[in-house]
Amino acid sequence: MTPALEQLIKLIDIKFNNPQLLAQSLVHRSYINENKTLKISSNERMEFLGDAVLELWTSDNLYRLFPNFEEGQLTNIRSLVVCTQNLAKIANEIGLGQYLLLSKGEKNHGGAKNISILADTFESLIGAIYLDQGYEHAKNFLNKFLQPSITKIAKLDNLKDPKSYFQEIAQAKEGITPHYKTISETGPDHQKNFVIGVYLDDLLITTGEGNSKQKAEESAATKATKIFQNKV
Repeated sequence: MTPALEQLIKLIDIKFNNPQLLAQSLVHRSYINENKTLKISSNERMEFLGDAVLELWTSDNLYRLFPNFEEGQLTNIRSLVVCTQNLAKIANEIGLGQYLLLSKGEKNHGGAKNISILADTFESLIGAIYLDQGYEHAKNFLNKFLQPSITKIAKLDNLKDPKSYFQEIAQAKEGITPHYKTISETGPDHQKNFVIGVYLDDLLITTGEGNSKQKAEESAATKATKIFQNKV
């Protein structure tokens, strides 16, 4: 096991039975594309699994913590807890970016700080913990690193997901309902990257990026909200 992996294991306080699972959770697809002779896989399958574990944990937590909340309120909190921005924030707190295996090009373009990559890596780490230790250990990890987000978000006056929140702001300030358009779609079917713009009528407000249209739209909505909130 490399010193970097040992350091990360100490940070997350989980002793892996199979450290190779942890190593794989840190392999971005760009690294595979640049090192095709290596017999390793990217973290995308683990991300898929980790996403499912994360949704179960969040849903179960919210159901138990807020017995008086309606389904819509629970859904909105869950959207904010698992959104790209929040997961990337936690990944940054752990310092996941410094452990990622990225292509040289992705590194040079700031891939270690890319919120979409960081959020995906956090999900793949959850998947690796689940595969190695089972649900209870994955649950303990999420209790430690994600539980504070639930507490903080539940106290917010506005519990809408990023798109709904920006729609409310845009309608109040401009009287216009925002809409989203795909600006670019690159990569093969299993490795898509989307850039999506959020518009008010024909005016492009800003763009968001992600490996799904939903994530790209959420990113665009979050950035647009900040733009409007900073307007005098």
